[in-house]
Amino acid sequence: MIIVDAHCDTITTIMQTREQLLENKGHIDLKRLKQYDSFVQFFAAYISPEHAKMGALSRAIDIIDRLYREIEINENDIMLCRNYKDIVTATQSKRIAAVLTIEGGDALEGKLSALRILYELGVRAITLTWNHRNQIADGVADAITGGGLTPFGKEVISEMNRLGMLVDVSHLSEAGFWDVINTTKAPIIASHSNAKKICNHRRNLTDEQLLALKKIGGVTGINMYPDFVFSDGKATMKHVLDHIEYIVALTGEGTLGLGADYDGIGETPQGLEGVQCLKDLFNELLKLNYSETLVNKIAGENFLRVIKSVL
Repeated sequence: MIIVDAHCDTITTIMQTREQLLENKGHIDLKRLKQYDSFVQFFAAYISPEHAKMGALSRAIDIIDRLYREIEINENDIMLCRNYKDIVTATQSKRIAAVLTIEGGDALEGKLSALRILYELGVRAITLTWNHRNQIADGVADAITGGGLTPFGKEVISEMNRLGMLVDVSHLSEAGFWDVINTTKAPIIASHSNAKKICNHRRNLTDEQLLALKKIGGVTGINMYPDFVFSDGKATMKHVLDHIEYIVALTGEGTLGLGADYDGIGETPQGLEGVQCLKDLFNELLKLNYSETLVNKIAGENFLRVIKSVL
């Protein structure tokens, strides 16, 4: 089994706590990741609203630099991966495959040149917005305006397609989502978004969005943030399983993966307190008579298919 987790905020978090990637008190560290045979972890450079207002690109570079330093220190345990071939190399050598991402297209500061430089630094996915409006599009918190992609945003999508980068629509307004669907020439991802029908939160995806992801060959990653899992915020593993079962029933076997949002959330569902618990989630799926083939797809193969197609 190869596990792919399409979103965590671990690097940003350890910069704040002054801990290390090898071992820390958060949700993810290398010692726990290494408990699994093969693990692909997306590491996000999160651009907070504070940094989005000024110095967004500089903040992204600082976080990227920290990931680079952690990889240098732990080179026998983790490898930066720029494409599918690198992921194969990393997993075959028993190293964690690290994929570098940006959470918040504010980091581009309205320039395609910044996008191209971030690509050269190894960034392979961009969450176009956080919750708020930026130069690319409106986020879910600004959806009341009905705004979607800006003209610059459409240029960003086209350039990401050309370069070979994953367009990530988590946090994006619904109008922006549909603009991306109508603009992109490649499969897209929602790195950490759940089913709105199960938990009616603005960060989750409607049935129509999930079916559109299926049609375009995209994938959504199950998010562990309790507010996105269960309406009263007191989530358990069962509530996470409810989202998995619903999405699989709606879209089939190819549209669902993991996007835990670990180290970007203050609380977790009971039974899913960190990356070490993912094996328990897979075991619960097997107990529900999910085939090993389907569990493998959810664990990582669906995201790997998109990665192989785009990167």
